[in-house]
Amino acid sequence: MSPLDLTADAVTLTEQLVNIESVSRDEQTIADAVEEALRTLGHLKVSRHGNTVVARTDLGHAERVVIAGHLDTVPLNDNLPARRESTPDGEILHGLGTCDMKGGDAVMLRIAATVPAPNRDVTFILYEAEEIDTEFNGLYLLSQSNPELMTADFAILMEPSNAIVEAGCQGTMRVDVKTYGERAHSARSWRGVNAIHGAGDVLARLNAYEARTPVIDGLEYHEGLNAVFIRGGVAGNVLPDECVVEVNFRFAPDRSGDDATAFVREFFDGYDVEITDIAPGALPGLDVPAAKAFIEAVGGEVNPKFGWTDVARFSSLGVPAVNFGPGDPAFAHKQDEHVPTAHIVRCEEQLRAWLTDDTGDN
Repeated sequence: MSPLDLTADAVTLTEQLVNIESVSRDEQTIADAVEEALRTLGHLKVSRHGNTVVARTDLGHAERVVIAGHLDTVPLNDNLPARRESTPDGEILHGLGTCDMKGGDAVMLRIAATVPAPNRDVTFILYEAEEIDTEFNGLYLLSQSNPELMTADFAILMEPSNAIVEAGCQGTMRVDVKTYGERAHSARSWRGVNAIHGAGDVLARLNAYEARTPVIDGLEYHEGLNAVFIRGGVAGNVLPDECVVEVNFRFAPDRSGDDATAFVREFFDGYDVEITDIAPGALPGLDVPAAKAFIEAVGGEVNPKFGWTDVARFSSLGVPAVNFGPGDPAFAHKQDEHVPTAHIVRCEEQLRAWLTDDTGDN
């Protein structure tokens, strides 16, 4: 494999990264290539943590920002190697990881290589295993082993966001709401209690739910409470004695995990409620100086992030964070995954402007 060429333009570098296969748990080759390339840059302190690579400036600035992106992809779907296509709307780069998120990784590497004296100290984190369980996630592991490497005044996660800032992220929770009955032969149903029928009120409550839409830092978030699975049944001639409605709650980042739990338990008062999974969200934190300067540098447009992303890991450490990266997230994980090359170019130009203007300390 040829070394990564950090002197190449960001689109070409994206293509190089895409052509290094790096499905989750198989990131050693790409991590080796990234580490080797970054270690040639004398202005950075580079460290390796599993298949996560960290590179930092140490210029003594009062502000430090983290720019992070994951190196792994979902499994292949006959979508390698990368290929370019010219369209009436501009050039598109196709291939696994182009959107999620090797375009963002390429932008990070270009900034690391070509901005040796940024106006803020910068920590670049290129990490493993974002696409699978938390126990393997490189940011999670780093937060446990070396949280000081994630400490900053502000963080940017280069997740695809159509090259527009998406601030913070909502939290997510999975809940099992259970109803109980008594088994009986369906020919003598009056001798039992049908637990599935008993779930009717649970569904009625969900159907009547009115979403909360809080405004945080000028951004309107939109909560959601929805049944996503329903389980129950014993046999075709038996009344079921248990039914489980699995509910997903997407909650705004001004709610803590405890607040979200309390809301769900109150909403389903009278039922057996089991919280099976919860991941709190992240506040946008757009009032910090570095964030204000960043928003101005990228044109002032900001959208709320409704899904959950790893910005929440920074929030848990007290670091406000946003999502900002090339690509439409709707194409992440699809066979026809692609990224407009103009997104890559724009993200690099705007990050460069932010890190080289005179709004940072000197």
